[in-house]
Amino acid sequence: MKIIHALIQSRTSVEILFSENPKSLKKTQIRISGLEVLAMKIKDATCLLETSPIDIQTTYELEIEGFNSIVLRPDQILNEFQSDKKLGCFTENGDAVFRLFAPQAAQVQLALFNIYDQFSHAVHEMIRDLDGVWEIRLPKSLNAKYYAYRLNGRSPNSSKGFSEIDIPDPYSQAVVTTNDYRHVAKSLVQPDTEFDWQRDSWVCPKPESLMIYELHVRDMTAHETSGLPADRRGTYQGLSEFGHRGGLDYIRALGMNAVELLPVHEFTNIEIPYKDAISGAWNTWNPYARNHWGYMTSFYFAPESYYAMGQTLDPETVCGDNGSAVNELKSMVRAFHQAGIAVILDVVYNHVSNYDMNPLKSIDRDYYFKLDDKGHYCSESGCGNDLNTTRPMVRKMIVDSILHWMQTYHIDGFRFDLAGLIDDDTLDAISKAAREVNPDVILIGEPWGGTNHGQYRFSERDWSSWNDWYRNGIKGADPIHQKGMIFGQGNAARSIQSLKHFLRGTPASEGGQFIRAGHSVNYLASHDGYTLGDFIRIATGANDPAHPIKGLASHYKLSVDQIRIHKLAALILFTGQGAVMLHSGQEFARSKVIADTNIDDLEIGRLDHNSYNKDNETNWLNYDHVDLNHELVSYYKALIKIRKTYTHFTHLEQVNLQFIDGSNPGSLGMRLSISDHPDLIMLFNIHPSQPAQFNVDGQWELILTEKSSKNFKTIENWIEIPIRSGAILQEILNSK
Repeated sequence: MKIIHALIQSRTSVEILFSENPKSLKKTQIRISGLEVLAMKIKDATCLLETSPIDIQTTYELEIEGFNSIVLRPDQILNEFQSDKKLGCFTENGDAVFRLFAPQAAQVQLALFNIYDQFSHAVHEMIRDLDGVWEIRLPKSLNAKYYAYRLNGRSPNSSKGFSEIDIPDPYSQAVVTTNDYRHVAKSLVQPDTEFDWQRDSWVCPKPESLMIYELHVRDMTAHETSGLPADRRGTYQGLSEFGHRGGLDYIRALGMNAVELLPVHEFTNIEIPYKDAISGAWNTWNPYARNHWGYMTSFYFAPESYYAMGQTLDPETVCGDNGSAVNELKSMVRAFHQAGIAVILDVVYNHVSNYDMNPLKSIDRDYYFKLDDKGHYCSESGCGNDLNTTRPMVRKMIVDSILHWMQTYHIDGFRFDLAGLIDDDTLDAISKAAREVNPDVILIGEPWGGTNHGQYRFSERDWSSWNDWYRNGIKGADPIHQKGMIFGQGNAARSIQSLKHFLRGTPASEGGQFIRAGHSVNYLASHDGYTLGDFIRIATGANDPAHPIKGLASHYKLSVDQIRIHKLAALILFTGQGAVMLHSGQEFARSKVIADTNIDDLEIGRLDHNSYNKDNETNWLNYDHVDLNHELVSYYKALIKIRKTYTHFTHLEQVNLQFIDGSNPGSLGMRLSISDHPDLIMLFNIHPSQPAQFNVDGQWELILTEKSSKNFKTIENWIEIPIRSGAILQEILNSK
């Protein structure tokens, strides 16, 4: 028998878990340095102790005769420490105020610097209140550019012992970092100058009206074909400029009404060196030693500095020293709003960056993270260190961060990464606080994480969420073994029943997950997995993912059959009930061929299904491919225009939806009626070999086919739809 853990549950109670029931244990056998054991109660393998008052800033060691000794770890007692005070660095009544929540720290000092690599310019003692908040007020005229907190408290990697370390403010609004895997940072003191928003405000379409373009800030303009000058490629500024082939002009020309940015919170771009062991990890998985997508958040209040003008990730150089990312991101948001496009941030509140010197790990790992019985980080996220969102001050940090991006940057909404790992109370706190600021704020959950999976949990909170049922049903889960209905796989009649379900918005009333169809974010591809273009290339046998591609020019150009499948998928996507999301480049069949960049990567030349680590042409959008597959791009533009033009897709509560049978088991029609508007009919034929005939009473105008969106041909009573294709008809009202 041994001690599994010993946890401080309140200011006067300790819980000891044994490997089995300690029936013969006596109170006299138990000693805790600095505490008196007043009472003991045993239940199964758990021993509950009542003790003299516990000081959370003190480390206690438990000794029991005949057992291993163990350090007491704080657990539920930490929930007693919470505060409503504003945290971080800010101006109040003419003073510069610095506040840090660090309940277990024995001492905290404020260190001020004029030079980034200076050891210290001035050090000031901070005062702790009863809730664990440390504070100091200084004259606003303080002569310093950077600041950090110097803590004496629990070690970031152990519950035993103390360390002294300079830690940037987790509430930093801007940071400067050194380019290596440790992501050493200092916080920037922010000026009081106001940004000229030019009367800008939020742009928030209704959930069912959303047409979201998921993009990466750098990838949208980093390629030379974007037409931007070299110094602006891959930046906030480049993305927001008008008059170029790529970036904002391109998105505006498509007609999408929202963009969803892969994470722009300051994140750890550089991972541990390849084939090197650091922090107990041997990097065998990432020869690029980079994290490009941004899902390793370091600071929840600061914009990623690498995307600002003039920044670099060259080793051992400094990034973000001038803090220009703050205003450049604001300018970018303002530009999108001027184009009528909402800006949604992909945010990561389920874990933080790994292997680096993340401030939360150093300030209080017991408070901020989920830990196992041995005090190690839990990793349901698969990313090494799950945040404990049930802690009051973790919840406050998340809510404060959301409000910061809404109020300081005019952000219209958020997509929450691995939202299944965020507890219910935190989801509710986010909803309440965000909607008090902007009732129309866009809230979208990625409805899984760890063992949690389910859209209904978000729908009942009036959130939207990604509909992976839709993605897997229409496209498929695997391009070789689990192809979806657009490839004519499986039972045709069963596929049509699923198609009806998806077109109605996967409603909970029919066994789906959404209370309202508008809560369903329908999509076929995202940054994860193969692009839709590559999925179709593999599924149709054009490419083998196990082998390098030969003949790139012919690879990027779609075949006639591939274009048919792409158009059918797009037609289904844009005519169903719910929101629509496109992965950037989906409209021109974007392909992610692993680029040869002199990196020791055995996969060079193959199709990439997980390009998270590549800041190169693998991920950068090549706008020459827009011209190469212009027929598909034109089709997407036509669908986007139709969805914007006809209220049948955005006034769901007023729409009457009826299905129409086609002549073959893989065909389906859908008629949408709304008062005082012509009816629409969408026709789908997913059958790979049989055309489909449909009876359509009356006269109709053919406004979209697989060939063209400009036929405007009159249809009367009957129409035939070719294999793997579809059409949209508009009722001619005077025909009745």
